[in-house]
Amino acid sequence: MGIPAKDRARAEELRELLARWNREYYEEDAPTVPDDQYDRAHRELELLESSWPELVTEVSPTAQVGGRAVRGFGQYRHRSPLLSLANAMDTEELEAFWDRMDAALDPEVPREFFAEMKIDGLSMALIYRNGQLVTGATRGDGTTGEDVTPNVRMVRGIPHSLTGAPAVLEIRGEIYLSKEEFARINGAREEAGEKVFANPRNAAAGTLRQLDPGVVRSRNLQAFFYDVTYGEDLPFRTQQDMIRWLGEMGFDTEPGGRLFDRREDLVDFAVQWNGLRHDLPYEIDGIVVKLNHLKARESLGNTAKSPRWAVAYKFPPQEAVTRLLSIEVNVGRTGVLTPTAEFSPVSLAGTVVRRASLHNLDLIRQRDIRTGDLVVIRKAGDIIPEVVRSLPEERTGQEAEFHMPEVCPACGSPVVRPEGEAAYRCTGGLICPAQIRRGLMHFASRDAMDIDGLGEKMVNLLVDESLVANAADLYGLRQEQLEPLPRMGKLSAANLVAAIDRSRQRGLGPLIFALGIRHVGQKAGMNLARHFGSLAALMEASLEDLAAVDEVGPAMASSLKEFFTEPGNRQVISRLMEAGLKTTEDTAPRGDRLAGITFVLTGTLETMSRSEASALIESQGGKVSSSVSKKTGYVVAGSEAGSKLDKALSLGVPVLEEGQFLLLLETGPGKEES
Repeated sequence: MGIPAKDRARAEELRELLARWNREYYEEDAPTVPDDQYDRAHRELELLESSWPELVTEVSPTAQVGGRAVRGFGQYRHRSPLLSLANAMDTEELEAFWDRMDAALDPEVPREFFAEMKIDGLSMALIYRNGQLVTGATRGDGTTGEDVTPNVRMVRGIPHSLTGAPAVLEIRGEIYLSKEEFARINGAREEAGEKVFANPRNAAAGTLRQLDPGVVRSRNLQAFFYDVTYGEDLPFRTQQDMIRWLGEMGFDTEPGGRLFDRREDLVDFAVQWNGLRHDLPYEIDGIVVKLNHLKARESLGNTAKSPRWAVAYKFPPQEAVTRLLSIEVNVGRTGVLTPTAEFSPVSLAGTVVRRASLHNLDLIRQRDIRTGDLVVIRKAGDIIPEVVRSLPEERTGQEAEFHMPEVCPACGSPVVRPEGEAAYRCTGGLICPAQIRRGLMHFASRDAMDIDGLGEKMVNLLVDESLVANAADLYGLRQEQLEPLPRMGKLSAANLVAAIDRSRQRGLGPLIFALGIRHVGQKAGMNLARHFGSLAALMEASLEDLAAVDEVGPAMASSLKEFFTEPGNRQVISRLMEAGLKTTEDTAPRGDRLAGITFVLTGTLETMSRSEASALIESQGGKVSSSVSKKTGYVVAGSEAGSKLDKALSLGVPVLEEGQFLLLLETGPGKEES
């Protein structure tokens, strides 16, 4: 009997869907469907292929593990394949796994199974040689992963050296983000108008694939380890003892694992944790159950994709249906307009939720969400409510499409959507009340106007007391206005007024940076100052003039033009000029000793900040870059220098200590080694 045409077509459709979803999940860290939808499609294809073996192909997603290694990192071929796990979608399938093991095992093998929390993170293999960490690699396709060793060294809790380890040790674990850190990162990304991560697993994967290890360090990744895949003369024979040994060696292990010798107790444990998982500080999406005795696993072997002696019990998705009452637009501290869903209160994952960010208009259109819809709600990372989808089949005709406002709801300035971006932004940066607190803190920061004493608490106090509504108001503050404020007093008030007064002479470069123009960093501010020579000339520059400046691309040029076109911004700048701030700059370097030489700064310098060192280099005609290449002239390395120093040494780029750098500034090239 031939394969029915509908089954053949459905199998092909499922293979295409699963291949795309795998690519989005494993390689792009940007899934477009929830895990349960993927699992249902995967299970449907498995059933079709089991019914019609002729449908099975070598490239079927049912025979694949993870995704291919991504460009940008070196590749690492695993000593033994890193397989994925078969799923048990409910307690009946979990019981069936136990029964299969009971029937397949030798009668003398104890029926013991070790159950562990299934961490929702990124699989990782670590390789140690002679006790030293030499490689950290992702699972990839199970055979070949990405070599992300510099980033793995930034993960909290991963030891760089071991005592008493075998000559070669390979272990496997899971890199993850805590729920709190996941919420912090997504909040910051949304404020900046960047795409948010769908869940902690994708946030961890996206972080570990950063080309800058400093970004990895800042995101506070953590790890749990649960398997030793290679090592000679290992002192354990069971999974339970392996976990204990890993802990003794200095690796973090998830503390919730338990040993079971009764099927009923294992099922009760899995069901219990489905309700308790929300109490954990990290996300779990199920329970992993493994045959405890390691030697007995060998007789059971593996399928092409997964071991027969283990299974992952997947928790059912926790979702709720509620009515979307309205979509409100909030303006963030960076000017990004974020639509927020307001819905009828609903209990979800242990709390009552009423609001959820919709992030941007593209997401609303993609999920076809309309005011008045019945919508499905869940929590990303068990902590952040999100609208998964609408239920269009329940519509009455009264639902309304949402449109982003044309003017900022906080200040009335025009709203723009920069080309190539999902975010809509307010253009009233210097006058928008929603942005003023962050804008003032940035304005006063060390690399900007360097106003000592004007930190977050003082900014909040000045805004709350209606003493300051924009940066220009700072230069009208008087000591007698500040003295009555909480925790101020006469001396503190006098010091703050003096610091504000000193900032008038900071210079044009720091002032341009202080204005908080999108895409314009400290270095760009200096380049613009030198190129145009005055703030007035910069404000009147055309897009072509702006794009001609060193390291100013189309996005920055457009951002500058939009900023200086907005009347409210020009009004504040006019007041800053009237307040006596220095708005002109010498357009030529003071010397040419370092002309044509590119420097990279790394680590902490003792006698100056890196921004001060950059200014000295540029004053002598040199250039400062953020990355090391064969064209780099020198790398200046302070204490705690990082990966840039390693790359310089590997490329043969000259490295200067601080004393040699200071001598080079005085004498020019050729004397720094004396």
